[in-house]
Amino acid sequence: MQIDMNILDKIIAHKKAEVAEKKSLIPTKLLEKSTYFHAQVVSMKKYIQRPDKTGVIAEFKRKSPSKGNINISASVETVTIGYMQAGASALSILTDTEFFGGKNEDLTLARNFNFCPILRKDFIIDEYQIIEAKSIGADCILLIAAALEPGRLKELAIFAHGLGMEVLMEVHDGEELDRSLNDHLDLVGVNNRSLKTFEVSLDTSYGLVDRIPSEFVKISESGISEPDTLFELKKAGFDGFLIGENFMKSSRPHQAALNFMNAYRRIIKEKGTILAQ
Repeated sequence: MQIDMNILDKIIAHKKAEVAEKKSLIPTKLLEKSTYFHAQVVSMKKYIQRPDKTGVIAEFKRKSPSKGNINISASVETVTIGYMQAGASALSILTDTEFFGGKNEDLTLARNFNFCPILRKDFIIDEYQIIEAKSIGADCILLIAAALEPGRLKELAIFAHGLGMEVLMEVHDGEELDRSLNDHLDLVGVNNRSLKTFEVSLDTSYGLVDRIPSEFVKISESGISEPDTLFELKKAGFDGFLIGENFMKSSRPHQAALNFMNAYRRIIKEKGTILAQ
């Protein structure tokens, strides 16, 4: 289904107004006084590659523009602790309120209960949001290539590194990848969901994996619903996998995550020799 307006344009327009309002209400000097602002960052790049973890970045997401309400009443504490106990490598927490039903407090709550890398999943267009991300307990930020000019994306990545944070850049196609790659990124994610149609195709990941330079940790995002898919993506060259909706649509997301990751571990045990060859 083709939509009339690219949802990203709508989100970014709203985000610009939101950031301007926040800047007027909460100065950066106040954000910098947060306990979390001075805390040591936990490396998502390293955690994704740890052999004792699954490579899964487990996402906490209440709703989305494409699916509507997914799990409005889920508990951040219960779900995120459960995700990490299930063997996730990292957490992704949606902090956008208008379109995804998240809030900054969700990330801070997850930080309070988990020692692991946490990605702030939001639409970052301004340095203010990166300072804010550090102040609420995030270790890594998301920069969306489709939302930012390459020069601007690089500036924001450099700024994040200046605060000791890591950067995950998200692309949807080869054109975005080629124009936006720079030396100040840590992870590169391929989103399998089209922003224009919301259709999901894993072919996007398979088509781009070899075009991502090996110095970046490679992440496949969206549309991953079967443990077998993780094995195939790993075999293709991906290091990590961002999974949210598949877990969150369950009434007990942490249990769904545990079942999924246990099944993946069984597959790795059975077929692991293929990966080692």
